[in-house]
Amino acid sequence: MEERTRAYLRGRFRDHYRRTEITLPPAANEREWGFIPWTDGPGTTMVRHRSLLELGDISEFLVRKRPRHVYFSAGRFRDPGASSMDAKDWQSADLIFDLDADHLPGVTLGEDSYAEMLATCKQALFRLLDFLENDFGFYEMEIVFSGGRGYHVHVRDENVRHLEREHRREIVDYVRGIGLDFEELIETETVAGLGRKTPTERRLLQIEGGWGARTHAHFMEYVDELLELEEETALERLQEFDGIGAGKAQATLNAARNNREGLEAGNVTVHTAVSQLAERFASRAVERDNAPIDEPVTTDTNRLIRLPGSLHGGSGLETVRLERDEIAAFDPLCDAIPATFRGQEIAVDVTDGGEVELGGDIFTVSECDQLLPEYVGVFLMARGRAEKEKE
Repeated sequence: MEERTRAYLRGRFRDHYRRTEITLPPAANEREWGFIPWTDGPGTTMVRHRSLLELGDISEFLVRKRPRHVYFSAGRFRDPGASSMDAKDWQSADLIFDLDADHLPGVTLGEDSYAEMLATCKQALFRLLDFLENDFGFYEMEIVFSGGRGYHVHVRDENVRHLEREHRREIVDYVRGIGLDFEELIETETVAGLGRKTPTERRLLQIEGGWGARTHAHFMEYVDELLELEEETALERLQEFDGIGAGKAQATLNAARNNREGLEAGNVTVHTAVSQLAERFASRAVERDNAPIDEPVTTDTNRLIRLPGSLHGGSGLETVRLERDEIAAFDPLCDAIPATFRGQEIAVDVTDGGEVELGGDIFTVSECDQLLPEYVGVFLMARGRAEKEKE
């Protein structure tokens, strides 16, 4: 990036911060702060181990320094400005989840557009929120579009702030479905049989929530598909599973036909063949329903995370806080464009052409000097795909 491009972006970032009100995170003075300035060269220099006291008023700091990126720590410390982590004296930390579009299963780099990647990431966000809200009962959360590749979720529930790394690792394993054991999803209940001297036990798949409910939903979807097929086709479908031959396939199909109500109630162990089939859908649930979070972010109690309201120096987009009911309608490539960069054009020299989808339009830019909407020019310059044209 040439100096005139850096100077232009520094100036326009400052203009943005002059007209933007930044809301600080809770206990902001107990957190470490860091930022990346617009420096020369291909690398980046992180300035960190700063306290809010050292930075001063955050709005004035952002206008004065107009950083490329700005962060605060998930952790809360007695001395956040100390130069070593031990000296900071850790007290607690938010539970942070990070979803990056370019790390998700189902995203093909080089083929999927930026918009397609972010759409896939939003679906992963909904799956993550399902775990956090319905499985864990977390509601004290802040949801943020990162301004770049995806979304952050900050859980600030008092019950999780003091968790050590190994306990955060257990939460990671749960939402990723790592090590999920089908037997752990089975509960046993005692049934008093009519005319029997001793009661019997019945094994049921847990269907009220959690991985049991997810497994059961996929299993019943498959069962209903089977019931719509001709018998010969249904038996062929069942035998596509390893270990299910003609006999087990017939027994499974009979159970589906004769006892669908029982299967719907979770009684998937009515027959060994049915139980073996249901077990296959635990792995299917993990594959389709897990939340593909960036695991080290969640386990790191000292992690620096991007400040909501700040600009992302790799895109020129804003880091946006989202209410829960705003997520579905949120379009990051429209709604995260700062007002500062709208309404005017700038001249840039595009060095890496192609399509750019922003602001509800698709721009096909060629490698030459040209006028573009400023938010498109800023995006290309921040990405390293254009330089500010010489005046």
